Amino acid sequence: MSATAKTAFMFILPQYNTSTLSPEGEVSLYHYGWRDCITILFYCLITIILHAVVQEYILDKVNRRLHLSKSKNTKFNESGQLCVFHLVSSVWALYILITEGYILNLSSLWKNYPHLHLRFQVKFYYLSQLAYWLHTLPELYFQKVRKEDIPRRLQYISLYLLHIMLAYLLNLTRLGLVLLFLQYLSELGFHLSRLFYFVDESHHKLFNLWAGSFVVTRMVTLILLFLVVGFGLARVENQYMDWEAGSFNTLLIRMVVLLVVCLTQAWLLWRFIHFQLRRWREGMKEQAARKRVLAKQPSRTVKRDVGGHYENGMVKSEKKMKVP
Repeated sequence: MSATAKTAFMFILPQYNTSTLSPEGEVSLYHYGWRDCITILFYCLITIILHAVVQEYILDKVNRRLHLSKSKNTKFNESGQLCVFHLVSSVWALYILITEGYILNLSSLWKNYPHLHLRFQVKFYYLSQLAYWLHTLPELYFQKVRKEDIPRRLQYISLYLLHIMLAYLLNLTRLGLVLLFLQYLSELGFHLSRLFYFVDESHHKLFNLWAGSFVVTRMVTLILLFLVVGFGLARVENQYMDWEAGSFNTLLIRMVVLLVVCLTQAWLLWRFIHFQLRRWREGMKEQAARKRVLAKQPSRTVKRDVGGHYENGMVKSEKKMKVP
């Protein structure tokens, strides 16, 4: 194989593979290393191209038909892009969870830790996730995002990168897959609700369905987190830290993981409560405004010809009936 082909494969294919025998035959397993950065960079560029394709051939065409304002147009583009990503990522994660048998066997999330060697589809999933969230940083410039929206976007981009990297580097990839699937499914519901709302504002009730799923997702996330990290990993044999073996199962690291995820869930709940209170206040203001408009409308008068008399060829009513 030529040097050019080797360099190309370094960009395209995941690195650090080893072959092992299994009941299924010879299987290639992967672990991580610094050369993963090259693969992530390559797929980050691919994601930028795919982002532009979705924007130009789908979202821009819909925007021209809806005639949205500039602020709504920006939110519509954001939700449209994230809908495509969350849908693909959640279906892909569910496929991996089913084929790897993690859903039917929850104890596999912590048994035989560290899960240093990964199948191709698991490693490629994590590399793709890191590539996508890294590509959103230059997209802030390409999409000409408003300055007031940049801090909000940087917050959730940083949180996604932090949690995915923690799961990948600490060899908690199985737990990370389940939590990412739950999170992406919940976010898919939110962005779909927002898209339907922009198309027709009468669809605001979809946010209520998303609110219920959001609370359930937070509860399931915390239960799984404490089950796997707090109880499962605390009972496995290797309670030590070994860089070469990929083991990071110490009390301190487990506490850090629990703290990071719990603080993130608390922050998401705080934002959720703030969002719901803002919707409630806006709804109350709209109702009050409608009542004021109805109260200020002048009452109309209807002329009756009964009991009236003619004047200049017109019937002049002596009594008037008020109609609200």
